[in-house]
Amino acid sequence: MPPAMAASNCCRLATNCSSSFLGTAPRRLGSLACKQSYRKIVPPYKITALFWDPKRTSEQREFNPSLGTFILTKTAPEDASVPGRRPPEISISVVSSISEISSQDWDACAGEATGPEKLNPFLSYAFLLSLEESKCAVKETGWLPQHVVAQDEFSNIIGVVPLYLKSHSYGEFVFDHSWADTYYRYGVQYYPKLQSCVPFTPVTGQRILVRNAWYKDQVFSILVQALKDLTMKFKISSLHVTFPSENEWKQMKKFGFLQRIGMQYHWKNRNYTNFDDFLMDMKQSKRKNIRQERKKISAQNIKMKRLRGNEIKAKHWDSFYRFYRNTTDNKWGRAFLTRDFFKNMGERMGDNVLLIVAEDEEELVAGALNLIGGDTLFGRLWGCMPRAYFPNLHFEACYYQAIEAAIELNLSTVEAGAQGEHKIQRGYLPVTTYSCHYILDDGFRIAIEEFLVRETHQVKLAMKMLHDSGPFKDGID
Repeated sequence: MPPAMAASNCCRLATNCSSSFLGTAPRRLGSLACKQSYRKIVPPYKITALFWDPKRTSEQREFNPSLGTFILTKTAPEDASVPGRRPPEISISVVSSISEISSQDWDACAGEATGPEKLNPFLSYAFLLSLEESKCAVKETGWLPQHVVAQDEFSNIIGVVPLYLKSHSYGEFVFDHSWADTYYRYGVQYYPKLQSCVPFTPVTGQRILVRNAWYKDQVFSILVQALKDLTMKFKISSLHVTFPSENEWKQMKKFGFLQRIGMQYHWKNRNYTNFDDFLMDMKQSKRKNIRQERKKISAQNIKMKRLRGNEIKAKHWDSFYRFYRNTTDNKWGRAFLTRDFFKNMGERMGDNVLLIVAEDEEELVAGALNLIGGDTLFGRLWGCMPRAYFPNLHFEACYYQAIEAAIELNLSTVEAGAQGEHKIQRGYLPVTTYSCHYILDDGFRIAIEEFLVRETHQVKLAMKMLHDSGPFKDGID
């Protein structure tokens, strides 16, 4: 019996066992007999020795970075009437570091894929190179770069995809640990997997980065197909594209990707002239609460500063890294980023970096890291001194200062990142985020798809309830 059929049949027989997806008893997660049967039919994939776990097999898997050439189905408009003119060829390859591509080529693809008003600083060459050079997103940490590159017949780079071969699910913010657990229960390897994303950063943006030209739609399709081909070539469980744009999410469904949604909290600038102007859109009780929270900051003699570009010195990064480690070293935390990352990013990204700091008697006691790109301010990381307690400082540094900065800079949005329903009452409303998942095994794909149907219903219901309990006056969304 084929493996996919075995998984599907086992899942169909299971009606009364618990699920690591939802903790309930859905139809398609199997009994012990089914699992044992599936283990016999489907031997676990051999894991490559790309990663450090000594328990893994030492057998090395061959990885061929070439994905061949594709011929476009159309020619350029100016060539359409030329007799005998053949459509151009596009070659697809894989590089193991973004440094193998020039910054001009990468940023041209990233910038033209979105337009200047939506330019995403996390997709920039500077940000991604900083992650690699500082040993944050590298093989040793379970993030092996496998960036996909599309070139035309003259070797011009016309499209790129940020891509990583991963040995775990940390630093993604679209949680599939329960999927990995289910694979394990059936004796099947879930890792390694391919992940197209910005490491450690739950930020929405284009993932298939193609230059804005007549061939854009065709190259998009070629790159998506190349991602699928690479997944099959590596003989791994799955390919995941997390936090893509909504348009990409819709298009990838046509290529056999499962669709998933999530939720974040964003603040919208309704042409406010100052912070008080924003507060006037809120219900009286919410407006009063925010003003009281901000008064407590001044009552503690805390001084807030917003620093950009060259204003951020090494001493600020030293302090902020201590704050960051104070946050990540607590229970459940993980320090994904190194001190060198902040140094490299700050030097390369200049005024795209906004560091909000809090001073108590001229001593730095807390900070919040933000990036600016296009029409958006992206709130990312927060931390404070160990054992320090300043009531409401987190709200001030992460939310209110970000709003003030966005108004001053005439930015349309503040993205406050994942999690935190407390953001809603401070003006940050829930918005939908997206992810796409290509699951190779038919049986697991069916089970995961059924789970996603139920999860999508729950996410939409939760978003409606949160919107209905929002802080704004009636008629203001």
